[in-house]
Amino acid sequence: MKAIRVHETGPPEVLRLEDVPTPQPEPGQVLVRIKAVGVNPVETYVRSGKYPSSPSLPYTPGSDAAGVVESVGPGVTNIATGDRVYTAGTLAGAYAELALCSQSQIHRLPDNVSFEQGAGVNIPYATAYRALFFRARAQAGETVLIHGASGGVGIAATQIARAFGLHMIGTAGTERGRTLVKEQGAHEVLDHRELDYLNKVISLTGGRGVDIVLEMLANVNLARDLTILAKGGRVVVIGNRGTIELNPRDAMSRDAAILGMILFNATAQELASIHAGIGAGLENGSLRPVIGRKFSLAEAPRAHHAVIEPGAYGKIILIP
Repeated sequence: MKAIRVHETGPPEVLRLEDVPTPQPEPGQVLVRIKAVGVNPVETYVRSGKYPSSPSLPYTPGSDAAGVVESVGPGVTNIATGDRVYTAGTLAGAYAELALCSQSQIHRLPDNVSFEQGAGVNIPYATAYRALFFRARAQAGETVLIHGASGGVGIAATQIARAFGLHMIGTAGTERGRTLVKEQGAHEVLDHRELDYLNKVISLTGGRGVDIVLEMLANVNLARDLTILAKGGRVVVIGNRGTIELNPRDAMSRDAAILGMILFNATAQELASIHAGIGAGLENGSLRPVIGRKFSLAEAPRAHHAVIEPGAYGKIILIP
């Protein structure tokens, strides 16, 4: 089968399409024929060698995909050959024609959700869900600001927040992106390229500030995030690309909390709850992954360039 392999860390061009042996499922494992693969920013950090934990070289990147079960190993229950599924992690990487997974990494894909949409479920939606409910402890009626709401995690968070009864303010850097965020359910949308856009947050909340900020670029925004929080407000740091200087008094005066968040720290119990919630949202149509650009598997280097470019719009997908 064909798969992307990384033999050395470095720029996107280290992603190479190669022939590799087709894996065979062992007890408790599932082999999925991949129809679409989701590309996530974290995969660019791992590939570049700048992520705290990295797989042994060589490796095949990716955790998020959707497809059809090709075969199952002994002891697998509730999943059968031919089932439509999405993956929440893999054993051998998702940038491939076939992916080997443990049974716990497989979730059913409702018939009303396309394979391309299914490939955009796991990291974006699970990250957004965990940030809102397991870290920020969001309550219906609270106000949340989502930075970069036109990207994969941002769209997921927007849809989840709106479905749960939160008042949603989103930001995006392009007119196209802001239109998308509004379409996904945001009550207000701001242009984060305007110098005074965060001042508008105070006006939109009647001077109170927001209860929750989902922060996708903390090294740029975190210091100012603290100044727009309501008392007891929480900032959940989802993305960061450097260091920042901030004034702790801005947190102290508001009894505010800065909460770090990495999906890989989720417990098995959390993940079970997260995917139960996501599955229900996919089935009833309140969660609808939005697809942006699509690339062939051989174009994985281009996809890695695209996923970290400004002006995010939907989910970037690879098609094997």
